[in-house]
Amino acid sequence: MDVAQWLQDLGLSNYAALFREQAIDADVLPSLTDADFEKLGLPLGHRKKLLTAIAALEVAPPSIVAIRRPSYAERRQLTVMFVDLVGSTSLSTRLDPEDMRETLTAYQNTVAGEIARFDGHLAKFMGDGVLAYFGWPRAHEDEAERAVAASLATVEAVDRLRSPDGRPLAARVGIATGLVVVGDLLGTGAAQEEAVVGDPPNLAARLQAVAGRGEVVVAEQTRRLIGGLFELEDLGPCELRGFAEPINAWRIVRKRAAESRFEALHPAGLSPLLGREQELELLLERWHLARNGEGQAMLLAGEAGIGKSRLIEALRERIADEPHTRISHRASPYHANTVLWPFIDQLERAAAFERDDTPPMRLSKLVSLLAQGTDDLTEAVPLIAALLGIPTDDRYPPLDLLPQTQKRKTLEVLLAQLEGLAQRRPVLSVLEDAHWFDPTSLELLGLILQRVQRLPVLLIITFRPEMTLPWPSFPHVTALTLNRLARRAAAALVEQTSGGRRLPPTLMDEIVAKTEGVPLFIEELTKTVLESGMLRNTPEGLALIAARGALVIPASLQDSLMARLDRLASAKDLLQVGAAIGREFSYELLDAVAAREPADLDQALARLVKSELVFQRGTPPEAIYTFKHALVQDVAYASLLKSRRSELHGRIAAVLEARFANLVTRQPELLAHHLTAAGHADRAIDFWLRAGRLAAGRSANREAISHLTTALEMLGSRPPTDEQLRHELEVQIALGPPLMATRGFAAPEVETAYAKAEHLARRCGHHRNLAKALRGLCYVHHVRAHILRVSELCSELVELAEQGDDLVMQADAHNALAFNLFHQGDYRSAREHLEISSAKIMQVGDPANALSRGVNIHVFGRAYAAHVDWHLGFADSALRAAQDAIDLAHRLVHPFSLAVALAYVAMLHQFRREPTEVRARADAARSICNEHGFSYYGAWAAIMNGWAVAEDGDVEDGIARVRVGVRDLRATGAELRLPYYLGILADLYRRAQRLDDAIVTLAEARAAAERNEEHWADAGLHLLEGDLALATRDQAEAERCIRRAMQSAQVQNARALHLRGCTRLARLLAKDDRRTEAYDELAKIYGSFIEGFETVDSREAKAVLDGI
Repeated sequence: MDVAQWLQDLGLSNYAALFREQAIDADVLPSLTDADFEKLGLPLGHRKKLLTAIAALEVAPPSIVAIRRPSYAERRQLTVMFVDLVGSTSLSTRLDPEDMRETLTAYQNTVAGEIARFDGHLAKFMGDGVLAYFGWPRAHEDEAERAVAASLATVEAVDRLRSPDGRPLAARVGIATGLVVVGDLLGTGAAQEEAVVGDPPNLAARLQAVAGRGEVVVAEQTRRLIGGLFELEDLGPCELRGFAEPINAWRIVRKRAAESRFEALHPAGLSPLLGREQELELLLERWHLARNGEGQAMLLAGEAGIGKSRLIEALRERIADEPHTRISHRASPYHANTVLWPFIDQLERAAAFERDDTPPMRLSKLVSLLAQGTDDLTEAVPLIAALLGIPTDDRYPPLDLLPQTQKRKTLEVLLAQLEGLAQRRPVLSVLEDAHWFDPTSLELLGLILQRVQRLPVLLIITFRPEMTLPWPSFPHVTALTLNRLARRAAAALVEQTSGGRRLPPTLMDEIVAKTEGVPLFIEELTKTVLESGMLRNTPEGLALIAARGALVIPASLQDSLMARLDRLASAKDLLQVGAAIGREFSYELLDAVAAREPADLDQALARLVKSELVFQRGTPPEAIYTFKHALVQDVAYASLLKSRRSELHGRIAAVLEARFANLVTRQPELLAHHLTAAGHADRAIDFWLRAGRLAAGRSANREAISHLTTALEMLGSRPPTDEQLRHELEVQIALGPPLMATRGFAAPEVETAYAKAEHLARRCGHHRNLAKALRGLCYVHHVRAHILRVSELCSELVELAEQGDDLVMQADAHNALAFNLFHQGDYRSAREHLEISSAKIMQVGDPANALSRGVNIHVFGRAYAAHVDWHLGFADSALRAAQDAIDLAHRLVHPFSLAVALAYVAMLHQFRREPTEVRARADAARSICNEHGFSYYGAWAAIMNGWAVAEDGDVEDGIARVRVGVRDLRATGAELRLPYYLGILADLYRRAQRLDDAIVTLAEARAAAERNEEHWADAGLHLLEGDLALATRDQAEAERCIRRAMQSAQVQNARALHLRGCTRLARLLAKDDRRTEAYDELAKIYGSFIEGFETVDSREAKAVLDGI
């Protein structure tokens, strides 16, 4: 439609330039309000004239109104309405063809008028059938409701028609909702028609055949969308031609009488209010003021779905037991230009009008209703009866008034009704969705706002932020804007919606992130997930059945989100390009991809920003745009045909490579994503690998796993060529370290990655990657405490590494060997290989460059050297090595390396019996591990923390913490150091006088040591056995255990533990009056130490010697 010509026809051509300047076209006209025109400076008379003309556009027959249709096909949710004239075959045999033609024309015009009244799209006439779409070419947020309302209105309107022989006509309607592709044109010339591909048109046509005379039947998806707005009769499963399975169907009985649309949409009741405690308290405070005679008004603003109606329902629940009158006005988008519609609707509901009421019955009900607010019905009844279209009798003859006087007096009566009710008891008056109020209703609302201050009334007006309030501010009026829920409240709402069942953390996080604190989005997306079949119940909560794809946009949100897009008109396709780019897109990238004229691009972007669907930072060409809601991006993207998506992603990828090379270097996953979506798999795999490596290097391990897993999935769908195998080898090698960091070194996924890498490396003859795979497997089997298996792997690893010239690889191989030797109790050999490793690292240059398996080799080597040196009796050297590891890890700014260093150093201080230092290092490690998901070292640090807590005096709390740490460690598949950790737990049980638990746990520790050939903790376990013997007063057994500990320590050259054992033995012998024996052995070992004299063990040994 030509807006300039339309204005000229109205005699308002002087506004044509203003409309062009404000970008007001045919698509924008229906959404304009009186407030919009007032803001543009139009006088009242011209505003009214324009609003009346716009209303006429919306209800004009389809043949008159040309709606702008998209020039391309789209994927979108559509509600299809199929109307059939009942008995048309019989009718055609009875009637003359010309009479039949006139009957069909009257029937078609009637149906078309009702479809247009509810803003549906008449697709085509099919003889006596009529096909209509709700949701295309322009969507509304309530398409299913509109389709059902239009259908009920249609069957009523057709019922009033008569054939030439005087018999009544009847229609029946089927309605179905679902995903379609719409917008293509089929055929040519006069035979050309719009094509809709998908189930809904066929299903709607089949359902109308199920309907009886004057009935409306809907399918499952439509029934879900209309909630409790209509009363339904379940028809059960219906066998429909063309459908393999029976289809559940429902008959629409009537529109349900409910106080609010919100109440009707939640027939099963409401869940507890979350995250709105402060807002509810404010409403209650205003209610208490109003109840005591200080009238109040609340202007409650918030975007759709933010929880305005739910907050009001919570207020109603809280004051339910207090005497008061409730009045509820609700607006309707398809009555936005019907004079006083919210007040008409409220009066009809309050009077309890029924569909079959006769005019006298309605008048009687109206009189009873009005009598509650006034004793003088002389003018009130005829004025309100006229407003409601009810003829009056002789008691209340119509008033002969000028239109302006009639309007003024009608408003006065409505005001008087509120005042009369308030004189009887306090009133809670809610007026919802004021952004859809007609101008006269807004005028009345302004009068009520002025009058309410002197009445015991709380007036609550809800509206969306885009509405400009037409009233001045008043002292008794409070404005409140509802913001989005905080993350914790959003997560609680997800759990509440799922019936208290816990969702998998990753799924919970995705729902919370995608819905961004909008309660409606949270509830609907959660329900969609619960109904998707992707989850199963477990004792711990809900778990994923298998790998899942992206979350699907809920059907209940499709229409409202699409409606926002459709209001953009020509800017919509630009938003779709932005959606293909991502949640955030730059002006420069959009400009290059969209290839629009600069002025056209700027105008379209300005419209997107004004719509508040996207936010803008900066100014073009440096501007950055972000989608306000992730779901808006999703629906914009989902509306694109797959072929169009692929084309767009290909263009984006080409532009990124050609013009944004620095961005691709920093974020290779961006290009990988677009290459994948464009179908360029080979190149996409390469960039996913780059992205995974880059993320792993930044300790962004979850992201690294995601990128690399995507590459593997793509490789799995390709033929296994030599090139593909080499690619898979690189990906598996890259995947190992981030899996180690997040799942734990012994996790099955880690072994799978490295085992596949080993197989591929041997097959491809790639020695360097074979060494990396073997090193990864060393870690897996180390932590599982498969000591002998690790020995075999280390032998091959060192041999492979020494064959090449890669110093980092050689250093790492000697680290692996040292690691294994330590756990066998061969500390001297372990130290030799650590020294070889350190020397090779020094040859590399900067130790910061020695990164392998996601951890810096030198950090790891120095941390492990600290443990080795302590056992060998070099306590000060051990501290220096520990500090080296911490300092280098801090310099690297590498979270995983720092977590490793802190965990090892915490354990060093535990060896040294220094609880304050243990706690500080362990807590620092736990903080990093919790932030980055380093499960293995997080559990390790938890055990150390528990020991320190017990040392500080709270033994039972310490026991609980150690138990949790051991449990979490085992959950990663780890067995390494289990004898030591269980020894710590057994010792704490002993100190808590829980000797039975101590004995059982110690036996478990000994069994683990024997099972795994892990003997480095043997001396410590023997000492613990001695302590338990002393606790049971078996001094002889205690001496035997201590001597076994000393012997074990001597064999392993564990001088620190040898000293500890000698000190214990000396104490024991001194009590038995064997002082010389006690002194000699302790003095000999103490005298062999050259450092570490300030340690607890050294001071204790010195004190015992001095005492003897």
